[in-house]
Amino acid sequence: MATKQLKDSSDETDLRRADSLAREIFSDVANKWALLIIEALGERTLRFSELREEVEGISHKMLTQNLRMLERNGLAERKVYPTVPPRVEYTLTQPGQALRATVDLICDWTHQHFGHIEAARRSFHP
Repeated sequence: MATKQLKDSSDETDLRRADSLAREIFSDVANKWALLIIEALGERTLRFSELREEVEGISHKMLTQNLRMLERNGLAERKVYPTVPPRVEYTLTQPGQALRATVDLICDWTHQHFGHIEAARRSFHP
């Protein structure tokens, strides 16, 4: 009986940790820059300067912060080449590719409902 209680408690603790991690990751990646970086990387490898060109309007600082966050969460990987100046390339990992599929679905949803959203925004008067 005591073993069952410990197992149930352990399962509950694991669920709480998983929920907490999910909230952290959602908080990290649910920003416009992270989503645009994920979309820009797609299935290719890009250098920092190429990414900055692809993600219109992003500052050097924001690109650096978001790439570090994606790398920390295992969604992107960075490869540094020992050249002068250093060449750094970024690519999505397998989990990053899986997240990209979700980002693509959100983009598709936006395109599908664009007219409705635009009309609702025009008619909204708080």
